[in-house]
Amino acid sequence: MELLDNLALGFSVALSFQNLAYALLGCLLGTLIGVLPGIGPVATIAMLLPITFHLPPTASLIMLAGIYYGASYGGSTTSILVNLPGEAASVVTCLDGYQMARNGRAGAALSISAVGSFFAGTVGTLIIVLFAEPLTRMAQKFGPADYCSLMALGLVAAVILASGSVVKAIAMIFLGLLFGLVGTDVNTGAQRFTLDMPELSDGIDFAPIAMGIFGIAEIIVNLERHLTRTGGTIKVTSLWPTMDEVRRAIPAAIRGTFLGAALGVLPGGGPTLGAFSSYTLEKRISKDPSRFGKGAVEGVAAPESANNAAAQTSFIPMLTLGIPSNAVMALMVGAMIIQGIQPGPE
Repeated sequence: MELLDNLALGFSVALSFQNLAYALLGCLLGTLIGVLPGIGPVATIAMLLPITFHLPPTASLIMLAGIYYGASYGGSTTSILVNLPGEAASVVTCLDGYQMARNGRAGAALSISAVGSFFAGTVGTLIIVLFAEPLTRMAQKFGPADYCSLMALGLVAAVILASGSVVKAIAMIFLGLLFGLVGTDVNTGAQRFTLDMPELSDGIDFAPIAMGIFGIAEIIVNLERHLTRTGGTIKVTSLWPTMDEVRRAIPAAIRGTFLGAALGVLPGGGPTLGAFSSYTLEKRISKDPSRFGKGAVEGVAAPESANNAAAQTSFIPMLTLGIPSNAVMALMVGAMIIQGIQPGPE
């Protein structure tokens, strides 16, 4: 009964006209800015945070949450239509979303992305309500050995799932590890391979790399093809997916939702890890993995669902323990403290 009483109190506050208006405004602003390539939720919230300083605490948090969800979803639009990831978690969507668009299924890809995001967000909210406490206890049990095993599993999976030469896959993994060494050592505070450049003290950001690999490469390819062909613009026609696409997307969205929700609770997890892990899972369990990268609808449904589910459940350690699981939650902690709210058990 206490749970129902708390839910009733929460809905009575959240469903007021003023708070609904702030939620709508936050989602609209987050989606509009999240569509811009390379911006992402962190930069979006950092830019829009000052406009919430003079709002009531409840309205401020609702608006910031709307900005976060809108920015998390908005990155999928440019990923599907122009192969430019709006943020890091949308990089995976480029692989199959853009191929669906090139195959004339841009509208279906956008619809599946939107419905999957809505479903995952709704389930993520229910998970926060029902399982915040046990999920927090689970996240607290993860120690250095567990995180090391999780990282090793990701590296091994990258080799197994890579198409083409295994040697090239291993080389790319080691190249990524070398890039990860750049920045400030978290244990000693020493600067590693920064070349006395302050911009590299935080390491090499993933979003610019993704923009360079996907966005700039696509622009150069289009410039090369300009002399030999005309047209090529992605057109959005029907937004309705076919029954076969729906049949394939529903299980993928469900799996992505629960995988993303579990990974979103872990510190350092968040939407990016959820999106990549769900794509890896779908490709692994598929009867025909060769379809991925060529317009597989599961490659859109699963990462987008995992992305938004992880965005929801990342609130759990922040609200219950006062520990931000990613950079966006760190900004949320700052916003709550500014409003006189101290997150955590006390």
